[in-house]
Amino acid sequence: MGDVLEESDECGYWVELLTESGKVDSKTAAPLVSEANELVAISISSITTAKRNAGLED
Repeated sequence: MGDVLEESDECGYWVELLTESGKVDSKTAAPLVSEANELVAISISSITTAKRNAGLED
């Protein structure tokens, strides 16, 4: 799950960078950024749950 978190976060970063540079229209990029953010949230939740179930949470 850590790889999923990293890759989805990086994907969102690059889409935002392309938008800010004017290479991609913000209206076109918005669903992609939203999806990347959702994947980040899901990954964090899954990692937290897995740690809790394994008794590894801080």
